[in-house]
Amino acid sequence: MALPAVSLTLTPELRSRLESWLAEDLGRGDLTSPALKGCSGHARWEAKAAGVFCGGVFVEPLLHALDPKARVQLLVNEGASVSVGQDLLRFEGQASALVAVERTALNLAMRLSGVATATAALVDQLRGSSVRLADTRKTTPGLRVLEKYAVRCGGGVNHRCGLDDAAMLKENHLAWAGGMAAAVAAVRTSAPWPAQVIVEAETAEQADEAIRAGANGVLLDEFSPEALHSLVPRLRLLAEQRAEGPVVLEASGVDPGQLHAYAATGIDLISTSAPVTRSSWLDISMRFESTTPA
Repeated sequence: MALPAVSLTLTPELRSRLESWLAEDLGRGDLTSPALKGCSGHARWEAKAAGVFCGGVFVEPLLHALDPKARVQLLVNEGASVSVGQDLLRFEGQASALVAVERTALNLAMRLSGVATATAALVDQLRGSSVRLADTRKTTPGLRVLEKYAVRCGGGVNHRCGLDDAAMLKENHLAWAGGMAAAVAAVRTSAPWPAQVIVEAETAEQADEAIRAGANGVLLDEFSPEALHSLVPRLRLLAEQRAEGPVVLEASGVDPGQLHAYAATGIDLISTSAPVTRSSWLDISMRFESTTPA
């Protein structure tokens, strides 16, 4: 399945983070580097499993941290489907730099390609519908930007990137704020910038109340497809009768094997952490070619 190429801005902060991960592996220095002194080399990445590729864009900044003159050629786009045995990229430079950067670069790409591959498999179940697959804030600390980028490479969409993106009111918020209307009103009147207010509803009654309180979105948590078939039209009608306008309806806590059934209920989004929390790494290997004196 071909997916559109996805881009990511390599900000100074992100470049610094990449270099810190490389430094973590290098420690006090690669003890094997004297064996490669004065040698230059060529290498390539080869896919050992079929999937969706993600992470090739990080090879060049990682390699340039050790060898500014090294060259990297990406052979497939980020978000492209790859097959077993396919070459993903080629690069050349100082042999010591190629060896030193191998593990950090591969670890990132295999992890992110695994997330992208798992996302693509779920997105494929929604093909033919207008329902989008969204991620969650269940990400690895320090890797959120990259894991969410991998979700986009797999065809998913990013939901909230942090607590400052949108206000999601859950059971505890509602209880401590003194109710649905009070919680929604408090966020609306206090937010320092325009923000969407989303309410997590565990019952049909809570969903109705969220619409009446003016929520922009309702997260319908652990509802069955059968329950949503009757609930979604009612919530749409309720939203038409209010001044705040349309509502975004999101299903969460769903069985990944039932995405097609959920897509038929008329919801807008299905959010899941599964691509990040349950995916396996995509196997990629680095193949070195013979080295020559630099």
